[in-house]
Amino acid sequence: MWLPTSEKYRDFLDRYLPLHTRYVSGELTEAEWELWAEGQLRRVVALAQSGSPFYAGRLDGVDPASLTLAALPDLPFTTKDDLREAMHAILSRDLDEACFFYETTGTTGPATPCPRDQREVIASNAHVTEGWRNIFAEHFPARSPRVGIMGPTEVHSLGDTLGDVARNLGSAVAKIWPYSPVIGFPKALQLMRDLALDVVFCTPNVALSLAKAARAQGLDPRRDFAVKVFLVTGEMCTPDLARQIDQAWGVRTYNALYGAQESLVIASACARGQLHLARPNYVAQVVDPDTGEEFGAYGTGELVITMLIDGIKPLIRYRTGDLVDLRPNDCGCGIQGPVLKVVGRTRDRLRLGGRSFQAWEIEQAVLRGIDGSLGYQVVIDCDEAGEDRVTVRLDLPGGPGRELRQAHAGRVAAALGVRCDVEFLDELDPVTTTGAFVSWKAARIHDRRTAADHETEAARRLAGARGHQS
Repeated sequence: MWLPTSEKYRDFLDRYLPLHTRYVSGELTEAEWELWAEGQLRRVVALAQSGSPFYAGRLDGVDPASLTLAALPDLPFTTKDDLREAMHAILSRDLDEACFFYETTGTTGPATPCPRDQREVIASNAHVTEGWRNIFAEHFPARSPRVGIMGPTEVHSLGDTLGDVARNLGSAVAKIWPYSPVIGFPKALQLMRDLALDVVFCTPNVALSLAKAARAQGLDPRRDFAVKVFLVTGEMCTPDLARQIDQAWGVRTYNALYGAQESLVIASACARGQLHLARPNYVAQVVDPDTGEEFGAYGTGELVITMLIDGIKPLIRYRTGDLVDLRPNDCGCGIQGPVLKVVGRTRDRLRLGGRSFQAWEIEQAVLRGIDGSLGYQVVIDCDEAGEDRVTVRLDLPGGPGRELRQAHAGRVAAALGVRCDVEFLDELDPVTTTGAFVSWKAARIHDRRTAADHETEAARRLAGARGHQS
């Protein structure tokens, strides 16, 4: 692992690296973690009070030296709106200390600054490295694989973060952006073939769009490429969606990590396909998404995180807006940390037929029992009787017949409790490619019962002429 040589990081490295080593080996006790977490909580709050104009006001009156983990729920939440309003005022250290500057995509609002210093980079990448090491040992036991990284923008952290992780493991890396006007899908496919890439990191949509673009060029994704593993992130990926990627490419697809520009990497995948919380870096809490009521360290609800790394932008009691199921680790893969399953965003919940559904449940219903789909969209209408009806649009090559359409409509109707029609299309609305930039709901759901919200409008603007470029 690359480490900075500057003495100003020596104190952090001396404290963090031995703890990380014990954690990875499974030797770190619960008492040791609590001692670390409580000490870091006090350090982070003191830093934020002295260095962040936002937190100086928000945490006025809080005594960092007396803080305990049990008192954490007494601190106020930090929200996404806070980040947009505070902008640089939320930073706890000067920008001079940053080694990278990133920002959010800004698709649905102002792009918020997300600089990182060496402390944050080391701590975040260390846990992703262990996840990749676990997966690579499963699929490439005798060598280091060649990795292609496909990120969204030049000021996104993905390329730098995963480039460093690959370097930690001795893997060669090619950074390829298929939606870049310089690269494009044809060049991306050429590089994948010429370099015989073993692993590709991208969004689920990009994985399926690459398969569609390859077929448009007369290539067989399963035969003409060397890819064995897709590591996906940026959008929700249920096992049923991962299965479509597996079938298109003849690979194993992993929902590889969970995090965001502002929160860094919160959880990384193991070879068994589970996401594990990077526990030395965060205190995780689960709360009721509507009331903010505390559920505790485990359960199903909105994830709230407090960063334990005293870097340039530590967030305290940050409401991620994501619905998760957080459970004790019973995986057996060798990776430490609670197991985290992302259910969807709090804003992506939908009401159909008088019932509330999470994004995960809808995607599961749409793709369960379907093989070889390269994309989907759900259109929601309300008939004259006031009853909801859905139309599932599937990009499903091969011209499936009427029997499959009827059978699948019945499955979806049974799962969602509303009438359903199914359409098989050669091309879907390009808005379905925008999930990683905007939201799953804006990309996948066309709800004609209500006027388009700002996220839907943003997704439509972004879609433009997007799609595979053959």
